[in-house]
Amino acid sequence: MDKIMWLKSLILVVAFGLLPGIAAAAQVSIFASFKPDPSQPMRNVFKNETPPGDSYCGWAPQYCHSDRYSIGAPITFRLAQTIQPGHDERQGVMFRAPTYRQNVTVIHEETGESQTLQFRVSGIGMGITDRPEEPGTWETSWTYPPAPCVNNGTAVGSPAIYLFTYFLAEGAEGCAIRAAKPVSLLTFRSFGFAYELVTPNPLGMRVGIYRGQTTYSVGPNKDFDLGDVMLPDDDQITLDFRLTVEHTLKVDIPPGGTNVELVPQGGWQGWLNQGRKPTRLFKDQTVNLYVSSRFKMGLDCQYADADNDCRIRDSVSGESVPVNVSVSLPYGISDAAGRPVNRQPLRRDGVGTELFQPTFYVDRKASTLHFEIERDEVEQMLKVGESRTYSGNVTVIWDSEV
Repeated sequence: MDKIMWLKSLILVVAFGLLPGIAAAAQVSIFASFKPDPSQPMRNVFKNETPPGDSYCGWAPQYCHSDRYSIGAPITFRLAQTIQPGHDERQGVMFRAPTYRQNVTVIHEETGESQTLQFRVSGIGMGITDRPEEPGTWETSWTYPPAPCVNNGTAVGSPAIYLFTYFLAEGAEGCAIRAAKPVSLLTFRSFGFAYELVTPNPLGMRVGIYRGQTTYSVGPNKDFDLGDVMLPDDDQITLDFRLTVEHTLKVDIPPGGTNVELVPQGGWQGWLNQGRKPTRLFKDQTVNLYVSSRFKMGLDCQYADADNDCRIRDSVSGESVPVNVSVSLPYGISDAAGRPVNRQPLRRDGVGTELFQPTFYVDRKASTLHFEIERDEVEQMLKVGESRTYSGNVTVIWDSEV
């Protein structure tokens, strides 16, 4: 009696990759992705897959985790003039970064639908080359910088380069390293920064790729500021965000589940043996759902009148009766108002079932399709001394294009 269709959705992935610098604008990409994981149905977050390059998480991965990432940028800073002892703060080496939290809009490349992610620079790091080797050149150790900069004590050094990263709390202005002796040669390579990335809820996003961009200025009195004498070879860093989302929307119907027979409670014996008419005919058909995306539902009918119900028909008499179709969805899926879904009527025009949304990845959970013919229609169908067979195709539609 019923034929079921469903649509599959793909999972969004946020992709960010490292791109080479261009004149006056260094460019890096940040890549993240989401794909439902049956082994972790309650964990519905993007996975940051951005290569750290020659940055903190590249040479100290043991200290990086789901809240701390880093990325390298193709920018080199060189000393433009000699740093003199007793210098003004801006005439030495400074470490200031845009530590405020910034909203970045990412837009679906096909539909134009927008979402918002949050990005914050949480640290600034680099590798020192061409540095003075004389002891006592600096007033403080590079390993333990002045507040509010924080180093976790991890650095990598060799005769050729010394790699370090200073972390900054949200809103912190930065710090400065003062010279105790004249410094005429100093180069910072392997520039990079640690960052925090807060992505949107992937369960509320459409399948596909979302792109966004933000740009930071680099140089004296700009977003990334190393003072007036350490000058960069690029004056901007552009971050390209690419979020790729894949989703699952799958319906499994048990064997024989596409043939639905409507019967009275307890079967037909009361009617056949005692002439007692049943109060209703019904069937509750279980289907299993795999859902990580928003979806809507609707009906398509072989037989229908002007109303929004499907009907089944007796081919001999030509008479037809409406069939009430409704759906109950498993825990973890709610309607547009956030309410549980219990016997929600399905209509041909889709009214009332325009949006269902998961709160976590629903992995092979039972849903129920309810088919019912009410008492008045049963009265019409059952005639003493007559044998009739009513049938018709009812298509239940799960659609991820919301």
